[in-house]
Amino acid sequence: MTDALYDRGLEIRRAVVGSAYVDKSLAEADDFTRPLQELITRYCWGDVWARPGLERRDRSLINLAMISALNRPHELKLHVRGALTNGVTRDEIREVLLQVAIYAGVPAALDSFRVAREVFAELDRNAAPATAG
Repeated sequence: MTDALYDRGLEIRRAVVGSAYVDKSLAEADDFTRPLQELITRYCWGDVWARPGLERRDRSLINLAMISALNRPHELKLHVRGALTNGVTRDEIREVLLQVAIYAGVPAALDSFRVAREVFAELDRNAAPATAG
């Protein structure tokens, strides 16, 4: 029996946060964590992210604000990458994090700016052309 909601969730999850991350998360799941991975894939990605009411880009902007306000740096790092994949610019990410400072507090924004800068630096390092030596 196929699970269309799970399959759709897996497709969207891979498109937004990358196959390598998703495959690693699923491969590392054990009997204790596998139900959570299935729940996330099925309902977060397969149901809510697949809904027609908002574009993925908009969902990414909302996630950045919520995850920053909740002070979840590991998830924020993942969703900064996902937001960039979904067409959000670095300037727009900055604006979201400034909004977080006002409505969720400066400490949350400071940590979120640090996380975003780490992601940007890593992406820039990986995008830099190799020099012949």
